[in-house]
Amino acid sequence: MRHQSSASLRSPEPLLDVAALRADTPGCESVIHFNNAGCGLLATPVLRAMVEHLELEASIGGYEASALRAEAVEDFYSALAELINCAPRNIAFAGSATHAYSRALSAIPFQPDDVILTTRNDFISNQIAFLALRKRFGVRVVHAPDLPDGSGVDVDAMAALMRRLRPKLVAATHVPTNSGLVQPVAEIGRHCRELGLLYLVDACQSVGQFEIDVEEIGCDLLTSTCRKFLRGPRGSGFLYVSDRVLSEGYEPLFIDMYGARWASPEEYRPVDTAARFEEWEFPYSTVLGCAAAARYALQVGLGAISRRTPGLAARLRAGLAEMPGVRLLDGGARPAALVTFEIKGWQAKPFKKALDARGINSALSFREFAQFDFADKDVEWALRLSPHYYNTEEEVDAVAAAVAELQRMA
Repeated sequence: MRHQSSASLRSPEPLLDVAALRADTPGCESVIHFNNAGCGLLATPVLRAMVEHLELEASIGGYEASALRAEAVEDFYSALAELINCAPRNIAFAGSATHAYSRALSAIPFQPDDVILTTRNDFISNQIAFLALRKRFGVRVVHAPDLPDGSGVDVDAMAALMRRLRPKLVAATHVPTNSGLVQPVAEIGRHCRELGLLYLVDACQSVGQFEIDVEEIGCDLLTSTCRKFLRGPRGSGFLYVSDRVLSEGYEPLFIDMYGARWASPEEYRPVDTAARFEEWEFPYSTVLGCAAAARYALQVGLGAISRRTPGLAARLRAGLAEMPGVRLLDGGARPAALVTFEIKGWQAKPFKKALDARGINSALSFREFAQFDFADKDVEWALRLSPHYYNTEEEVDAVAAAVAELQRMA
């Protein structure tokens, strides 16, 4: 059954109660956390869900605890399905976004000379996986060109490559980890649907930051972590698997007793849902933490989050843009909440260490993370600052002031 678009399912949200959200976030008391693109701060309900389950496991046993909390565990699938507009049967838990991505890739029966069509801004681990597939199976990895203005992939050129090459897989990263660029994944998806091509989207940096609707994107597979803007625990992620992929019999290369049934000594049958991409062993406290994080995001409201979070980043960019010696590196008309820049007179680790000393969490990106993008921009490293909805305008201004101080020191 086709789902309604997310826009029709969600009502307009009121302005966020930032003070209440910060009260729910213990980490706000100790740091200015601008590394949400790395790992968001846990909200109290997420932490509580995990700790309570670990305590239950300690008191009655692991198997018994998961059986007792079976309904809450199932809510992981319901909550994530509501978050991205699909059915619970289309969701599989994974140990990370990379775990989900590799499981998805393993389900595709690549042959020599098959084409993987991707972009120049796909995530480093995805690019390495494509090269590994080329080494092992002889596939061709083709990168669609970017638009000259740096605003992302040239969709028309990519569509022309789709028609000419008929790729086995089309892959795109919604928001690259190395900049605030937002790729037009729904436009790419429209061409994939028209041509019947398999389409995989990495939404690692956009789930929890934007409203994500897999029906609108038109993807067959979508992966994400839970630890970033969704504010879930580390060691968690998920895979969306479309009904088309399930009905056509795609399954991971190594499928175990959870994802399949041993029907006879010589035969197994994959289960009918995305659970075929899962494995028997689960970190149940982590699963429950992810469910709580998804429910928390839904309660806060993805519409409000998707306005406030990039808005804070825009305020930060405006402050940095005025500073001599600072060059902003984010492209596109409406960048996401990943603010990347280079600063003259500093090396990477000392600069980050100086921000750490001021109680500001940040992250570094290096050329090896983005061989195409950083080569085009002629940078060896960049600092990444990624605020989220629970950060304040005062924190944004304090971070900008700290960068200005360090720039003067240089």
